[in-house]
Amino acid sequence: MDAPPERNALTGSLGVGSIVFMVVAAAAPLTVVAGTVPVGIALGDGAGFPATFVICCAFLLLFAVGFCAMTRHVPNAGAFYTYVQQGLGRVTGLGSAFLALATYTAVQLAVYGYIGATLQGLVVHYGGPELPWPVYAVAALALVGVLGYRNIELSSKVLGALLLCEVGIVLVFDLVVTVQGGEDGLSTAFLKPSEVASGSPGIGIMFAIASFLGFEATAVFRDEARDPERTVPRATYLALLLIGGFYTLSSWALVSAWGDGEVVKQAGADPGGILITTMTRYLGTVGGDLTQVLLVTSLFAALLSFHNVVARYAFSLGNSAALPASWGRTHARHGSPHLASLAQSASALVLLGVFVAAGLDPVTQVFAWMAGTATLGVLVLMALTCLAVVVFFRRTKADTRLWHTLLAPVLGLAGLGACLVLTVSNFPLLIGGSTGLALAIEGVLAAFFAVGVALALARRDAARATGRRSHPTHSPLEETV
Repeated sequence: MDAPPERNALTGSLGVGSIVFMVVAAAAPLTVVAGTVPVGIALGDGAGFPATFVICCAFLLLFAVGFCAMTRHVPNAGAFYTYVQQGLGRVTGLGSAFLALATYTAVQLAVYGYIGATLQGLVVHYGGPELPWPVYAVAALALVGVLGYRNIELSSKVLGALLLCEVGIVLVFDLVVTVQGGEDGLSTAFLKPSEVASGSPGIGIMFAIASFLGFEATAVFRDEARDPERTVPRATYLALLLIGGFYTLSSWALVSAWGDGEVVKQAGADPGGILITTMTRYLGTVGGDLTQVLLVTSLFAALLSFHNVVARYAFSLGNSAALPASWGRTHARHGSPHLASLAQSASALVLLGVFVAAGLDPVTQVFAWMAGTATLGVLVLMALTCLAVVVFFRRTKADTRLWHTLLAPVLGLAGLGACLVLTVSNFPLLIGGSTGLALAIEGVLAAFFAVGVALALARRDAARATGRRSHPTHSPLEETV
């Protein structure tokens, strides 16, 4: 008996909680507290670093106001690029689509490098064989591929369970520090403007903004949401507030645990191990060991979440014929973008193979370079989205609320623009490499954007030459190009 025909529409019944789990898991909160927070303290504004998360969260909330206002007027699951094309045109829209594809692929590759190295160290620590890190990265890739191929509800359940575990252990630590106090009591540095402005606050903002990467992917799951016009905005605001609150509280607890002066020294001396050391001091050996294990599950949750995002971008591009049309098909039983998911797994495997063949270090090179690439790409996409929101509402008058359609987006654009300038100026530091490498990475992102623009222009010229008009289809990218 023949299988039912495949459908070209994603389906699901994700609620606010499921989508929040998806995007908060993508932010990898335990990984941020273990890795980014110590670096932000050491290189940024020291004991005042927790306040930087509040500042960045405020910028992103301003961005979210316009982003969510557009939701009811852009009934598609393309997120950034559909918003950009509505406001700034078809050519810029497809350029943004390819930039988004490169950006989220980069962050996924970063996490594959990190999880490979982390698993390798964990296995050796507990007496296991010393296998190369790519073995563990490929094993994680295979498991992510299986879950990504299946129904989105399964991924949301897995992510929810992993997220509760990683957040839970950090919140226990936060509570113990708050009740017990640290070396010098509880820190108040984050409340003092002089402390927040000390050191290099620009670098602190750069690392803090990178920690929110993934929250904006709420709109990618629009087609699989139960009530998208309400679910997506609520999930966006809730995810932002939860991420920002968690990072602020946990970074403050880490500072308090050591004291304002000592934490900077400890973070500078051992940025990768300070959290485990602190956990062991406050929660005992079991707490430290459990944190090491949960760091792996945090990375896996981020992998799975970003895999789902990339697959859905590829699905939309496949529906528009900007990528192979087969990638725009859905599984007859799972309702998932299974072929786009398989393509994403295959591309990740190939790129990992390139990194291994080049002999790159999984943390200082693969992770650092790709995470920096993703941070820069997302900032460009968010800035374009803010601009698109303003242009769209000024042109269409579809929503005349001044705060939602002009003031908040403009303020968000100003804040994100400042973050973008800081990121570009400090990009060599963010990727841990040279200025030449930074320019090369920036060139790759520009090239992806240019490919999308060139494809849009070529298709527009071809349509004009044949006298055909574009016909709207399921995918917003039919209108984009």
